[in-house]
Amino acid sequence: MMRVAAIQMRSGLQPGDNLVTLRRLVREAAATGARYVQTPEMTGAIQRDRAALLACLRKPEDDLVVAEASRLAAELSVTLHIGSTPVLSQSGKVANRAFVFGPQGGLIATYDKLHLFDVDLANGESWRESSTYGAGDRAVLAQAAGTQIGLGICYDLRFPELFALYAMNGATVLTVPAAFTRQTGEAHWHVLLRARAIETGSFVIAAAQGGVHADGRETYGHSLIIDPWGRILAEKPDAEPGVISADLNLADVEQARQRIPNLRHRRAIHVAAVTGDDVADYRI
Repeated sequence: MMRVAAIQMRSGLQPGDNLVTLRRLVREAAATGARYVQTPEMTGAIQRDRAALLACLRKPEDDLVVAEASRLAAELSVTLHIGSTPVLSQSGKVANRAFVFGPQGGLIATYDKLHLFDVDLANGESWRESSTYGAGDRAVLAQAAGTQIGLGICYDLRFPELFALYAMNGATVLTVPAAFTRQTGEAHWHVLLRARAIETGSFVIAAAQGGVHADGRETYGHSLIIDPWGRILAEKPDAEPGVISADLNLADVEQARQRIPNLRHRRAIHVAAVTGDDVADYRI
C-alpha cells in the first residue's frame, strides 16, 4: 500500500507569495501519512503577462520554489513532486518544468511539458503557451516512492500515446498536475483522466489549480486520484485550495492489466487510404 496526496492551489503572480500556501499544504498532506505528495501545474506563479512573468523568473538553481521543495521533502521525509513551476532554461526560454524530490531532498527527476496549449476556445478564450514557453523534448519515467511514475503536465493529458508508452515501460502511476481552464475542465477533465487510467490499467494522480487567479484566468480545480479500473478514490469537489489523499494498492495495477490486457494486444496499424483507384499506405 502507498498513501499519496494531491494538493490543490490557487497560485498568484509571484513565486515568493505562493511559498506560504505551498508550505502549509505540503505539511497538511504529509500529516495524512502520504509518502508521495503532488502539487499542481504552475505551483510557483500563474502570470499571463509575459513581461511580468519573465521579470520574476530565475534559473532552477536559484528558484525559490525549487529550493523550498527540496527542503520540505527532506524535512517531512516525503517524495515531493512539484507538478510544475516556470523557470528559465539554459536556452533562455521559459520552461514549464516538473521537479521530483526524494525523501532526503535530492532531485530525482525533472520533466518539461511536451505539449503546449495553443488553442482558441468558445466565448473568445484564447491561449498561446508557445509564445512564452519552450516545449520539452522527452518523456520521463521516474523511480520514486517505491514505484515507477510517468510524468505529464496538463495538456499532455490529451495525448494518450504518451501514457500508453509509460505503462508499457513499467509505470504504475501516471501523473497529470494541471491548470485546466474552467471551460475545458467542466467538459473533459473527469472523462479524460478516467480514460487514461482505464486504458493503461494505472493509477492516475492529478493535482489541480482552482478558482479565479490574480491574472484573471479561471481554473477548474477538482483534483483527482483514480484507480486502474477508473474509479475515483479521492476528489476535491470544488475549486478551493486544499488536500486530498488516498491509499494505493499497487497490486491493483497488475490485476487490472490481467483483466483487460490491451497493452499486450497493441499492434502497429497499417492504414490503406483509398481514393478512387489510388491507395496510399500509412503506418502508425
